[in-house]
Amino acid sequence: MGDGAAALLLRRDVTLQRLFSTFPDGAPGRGLLLLRISIGLPLICWGVADLHTSAPDLSTILPDLVAAAAGVLVIAGLGTPLAGALIAVVEAGLAFSPGPVRHVEEWVYLLLAALSASLGMLGPGAWSLDARLYGRKVFTIGDRYGGRPER
Repeated sequence: MGDGAAALLLRRDVTLQRLFSTFPDGAPGRGLLLLRISIGLPLICWGVADLHTSAPDLSTILPDLVAAAAGVLVIAGLGTPLAGALIAVVEAGLAFSPGPVRHVEEWVYLLLAALSASLGMLGPGAWSLDARLYGRKVFTIGDRYGGRPER
């Protein structure tokens, strides 16, 4: 194998490794749970508040429903890397857009974008649905009759 193929394999391994999370527990897991709650609660509150105050128009209802749903997904820890990246892009867009209606100042949107991006990179932690679905699993390898493996 040439140097180019080895570099391609190394790059593929790095990319493939990034798709997996370690799902930390203990203090790091509690920290990630706190991070997920601090991102999800404002999204749910703003989405639900806008649903009650806005006119029943699809162009105003749809973003509010998406924000509330993203907040619920992030708090539950389901699809966390994708949801974190999506929220980061949307919040950064809100911070720099000249929109007429603002809940808060631009820096809060930037803070939510930074927190969401970090959550997307770190993963959901042990107390999440992602950890339950895709987390650590214990495999016992033996022979086909249930005996211990030979050494």
